Amino acid sequence: MKTLFTFTLLLLFTGAFAQENKGLYDANLAQKLGADAYGMKNYIFVILVTGKYLPKDTAESNRLFAGHMANIGQLAKEGKLIVAGPFGKNDKSYRGLFILNANNKEEAMKYLQADPSIAIGLFDVELFPWYGSAALPEYLPIHDKIQQKGF
Repeated sequence: MKTLFTFTLLLLFTGAFAQENKGLYDANLAQKLGADAYGMKNYIFVILVTGKYLPKDTAESNRLFAGHMANIGQLAKEGKLIVAGPFGKNDKSYRGLFILNANNKEEAMKYLQADPSIAIGLFDVELFPWYGSAALPEYLPIHDKIQQKGF
């Protein structure tokens, strides 16, 4: 019964939003972004977790981190990485997250293996299919306009 109530509320909210959104729909933009009828699409949500590999020294740690950041920049430039960012200190050993514009986990793993910190095991990854707004990639050009220092 609770599920039916929640579903009914969701339908009412969606219907109200659809009425409010009438006339704003941009079919070309929706197609460009790969949006479905709800303006959503599938992504792969990645959690980076502390891995088992320990760098031999500070120089190796710096090299791995530089490669990690370079891979993030390259994937973003190619439109494969939509969101990335570190987590604060936590009791789960979670280090950061990515949202990848990938069709499946296998494709996502190909993107991730180009990251030397993941390839060597400094970070392990947990991958999950995730359904979110197809508009997410549109925030990256805005981010470029507000950051003072690049990676």
